[in-house]
Amino acid sequence: YQIVLTSLYCSLTATFLGSAIALPLGFFIGGFEFRGKASLVTLFNTFMALPTTVVGLMGYSFLSRKGPLGFLGLLFTPWAIILGETILCIPIITSFAISVTQGIDTKVRDTALTLGASPMQSYLAVVREGRIGYLVAIVAGYARVVAEVGAAMMLGGNIKGFTRTIPTAIMLETSKGEFALGIALGIILIFLAFSVNIVLHRLRALGE
Repeated sequence: YQIVLTSLYCSLTATFLGSAIALPLGFFIGGFEFRGKASLVTLFNTFMALPTTVVGLMGYSFLSRKGPLGFLGLLFTPWAIILGETILCIPIITSFAISVTQGIDTKVRDTALTLGASPMQSYLAVVREGRIGYLVAIVAGYARVVAEVGAAMMLGGNIKGFTRTIPTAIMLETSKGEFALGIALGIILIFLAFSVNIVLHRLRALGE
């Protein structure tokens, strides 16, 4: 139970923090024209496949005792895992949010302004129009981090009762030959992934 709760705590917190950064960023990039936009979109699309071990290595170098953020004492804590997973989900959510924003008819904002809405209210009208797509972006970001193992292992240390998540526990138990517990945790992880896919399907159905 502790392993499952730690996994859910880290992944949900990382998804929340990543969404708070990525959704406004994706809305801005997708909704406005500026120099270098195409390159920025390409960059986020590339970072969608960012290796988790690279994120773990970068995070370790920053959070280690000799690193620039070592004074915070976050290494081998749940917050180190959350930081790594936040970095992993930001490109996913941002890229989805860009696509959603670009797919919304520009007449939505123009119509709102014509009807007397303020600029802020017109932007909110665009957000309401694409709300299902933005929710799908959040769920996709969660799906990216819930089964993540590289950064969680390197930044959390797989400490029993503290930073051990489902993926890191599966690796440990399998290496010890404890296949029963590993399979049980694997079933739970599959169930979580299956639940995410059900949510995605339902959200897409609501948007049609």
